Amino acid sequence: MNCSKERIKELLEEVVPLVDLDSDFLFSELDSLGVTTILMTLSVEYGIELEAKDATAKNLRTLDSIAAMVEQKLSEKE
Repeated sequence: MNCSKERIKELLEEVVPLVDLDSDFLFSELDSLGVTTILMTLSVEYGIELEAKDATAKNLRTLDSIAAMVEQKLSEKE
């Protein structure tokens, strides 16, 4: 499963096109729908469970932190 930052960026550009994914404060640009959309998209793409408790400012701060969260969930799944 390709969990690269580039792949995640491609996915998120499709579902939240108005958000600056290169921002260092990505979370502050998201509304609740954006957060939910991101979590659902990544859950489906990677077959992982992302819940409301995963939607923290730390996890969603940057593209790097989102990729790290996905990798963490994938490693827990194995």
